[in-house]
Amino acid sequence: MTPSEVSKVESYLRRTLDTDVITIHLPSKRNAPIEVFAQDEFIGVLHRDEEDGEVSYDLHISVLAEDLE
Repeated sequence: MTPSEVSKVESYLRRTLDTDVITIHLPSKRNAPIEVFAQDEFIGVLHRDEEDGEVSYDLHISVLAEDLE
């Protein structure tokens, strides 16, 4: 993903979730996962999918049971 795409997705998530604590970090290594954070807490990974000229972004959020306690 380009920095411009990351900025647009980050703005969308902040606006949609009504919070400014969401940040997306581009990895330093090519093909490494793109990490999404809420403040300093890792919350998931972002994937870009392009098929038939259509682009979509998938956010996969994992919640560990130990974090619920």
